[in-house]
Amino acid sequence: MLAHQRQELILDAVRSHGGVRVAELVERLGVSEMTIRRDIGELSRQGLVARVHGGAAALGRSSEEPGFVAKSSLRPDAKLRIARAARALVEDGASVALSAGTTTAAVADELRAVAGLTVLTNSPRVADVLHEPGRTVILSGGVRTPSDALVGPVALASLASLHVDVLFLGVHGLHPTGGLSTPNLLEAETNRALMACAARVVVVADASKFGVVGLSSFARLDAVDVLVTDDELEQDARQTLTEHVGELIIAPAQEETR
Repeated sequence: MLAHQRQELILDAVRSHGGVRVAELVERLGVSEMTIRRDIGELSRQGLVARVHGGAAALGRSSEEPGFVAKSSLRPDAKLRIARAARALVEDGASVALSAGTTTAAVADELRAVAGLTVLTNSPRVADVLHEPGRTVILSGGVRTPSDALVGPVALASLASLHVDVLFLGVHGLHPTGGLSTPNLLEAETNRALMACAARVVVVADASKFGVVGLSSFARLDAVDVLVTDDELEQDARQTLTEHVGELIIAPAQEETR
């Protein structure tokens, strides 16, 4: 297969799914990882894709906010592994908060097995996952964003007097200088309020989020007590994050989680 044919297939995958991993392309196209990275580099040079750690992503403005369904199709295996690693941080009877997002929704699914939880969230989807008799689930009010977060003055007012043991926070981007960011200004404000509620802040984010900066930064990396990510995160990024966050947890590969 010629280079331009491979690049067209890569571009099609990015346009269809919002992003694609190098490992997936190696298996699909039957070429080396170096060849795929070279193809992605050429597409990035032409301004057709964004080169991210572990693959390629669709180009987007810092203010562009993907919907929940669109984000759900991106790296579901990594999100599951991250969720399983995050669940191990919660003891029976704890109080937890979860922000909106597809990774936090995966965490919520894993938390169903934890007894005696009290849950605070600004995500209707998370509330639905964890709602069951005997469990207290507090859903903030607010205006709904494309990513299914409840934000704005009502959300801020409902969070102001609450306190939880741990917050699981999803982010749009992680950057050494840009910190934690989101494309939505109101969501940034609500995320700050969620962080203020928590004794411990745990960010759950797959490797593709590193190096991304959204429109609004809402916290520095050193505000993160624990970052849970996946093993696609490259070594230089691991070193950078280790220097900034309290603890870096790399979710194990899929075969190790069975």
